[in-house]
Amino acid sequence: MRAGVLLSDWALSGIDWIRGAGAIGATAFVVIYAAATVAFLPGSILTLAAGFVYGPLVGTAIVSPASVLGATGAFLLGRTLARDWISRRMAGSPKFKGLDQAIGREALKILVLIRLSPIFPFTLVNYAFGLTRISLPKYVLGSFIGMLPGTFLYVYLGSLVTEATQLIGGRAPEAGTAGKAFYWAGLLATIGVTLFVTRLARRSLRESLPTP
Repeated sequence: MRAGVLLSDWALSGIDWIRGAGAIGATAFVVIYAAATVAFLPGSILTLAAGFVYGPLVGTAIVSPASVLGATGAFLLGRTLARDWISRRMAGSPKFKGLDQAIGREALKILVLIRLSPIFPFTLVNYAFGLTRISLPKYVLGSFIGMLPGTFLYVYLGSLVTEATQLIGGRAPEAGTAGKAFYWAGLLATIGVTLFVTRLARRSLRESLPTP
């Protein structure tokens, strides 16, 4: 219990510092986010925090390059230092074999679809793509395009939080009647668009990936 309280206090202090530190805080946030991605740590809470601190547009403008930077770091590690470890993790996976074959034909398209679809786990995919034949420029571009809708969704959700304690505790923000109507309308619209894009991506992947 005490450890949980200390962690929450640390998180609240960090959010307050980033909010008041201007460009330095934004830079520190990018570094922390990228490092967390490389370390297999979930970035959802950081993405929500960006929405709370910076709002939906600026928050997305900060998180998007941060997530691409972290994904690129993992990609490069998967192609070099972590190659043997990732190879063992992927060995015998028919899904990955199909992915590698498809990458050889339509690298950018497949990467964008995978980033849009929840079929593949995000953190592991970052490393696994280092084993494929995709070039670094295509990987960076495809990751940026494919991760943008999901990034905006989480940043937008974070922007609806009114207090840092709600963000840490996972409580929904309080609002008046008009505020609640706007909250639910925006939330449903954002989730609806994201789910629609995800569904299209999943269907396209089924058509593009070879059957094992």
